[in-house]
Amino acid sequence: MDWDEEIDAIGLLCPLPVLRTRKRMIPFQSGTIIRVLTSDPAALIDLPHFCTQSGHTYLGSEDQADVTAHFVKKA
Repeated sequence: MDWDEEIDAIGLLCPLPVLRTRKRMIPFQSGTIIRVLTSDPAALIDLPHFCTQSGHTYLGSEDQADVTAHFVKKA
């Protein structure tokens, strides 16, 4: 999947991946696709929930070795 911006949240535990994503995506324009890299398994629950609550679109995830890449489209 193609993306416009990347956020590295590797090594951060819940809820820090969500908090970093929320803060870093503030200046991004609507429609921006963001790839969020995480190592915390809880992010598979937390990031989709964050998107639902915030109006963003969770586009899915891809496992890549020891990290998971999550894709979010900013509302």
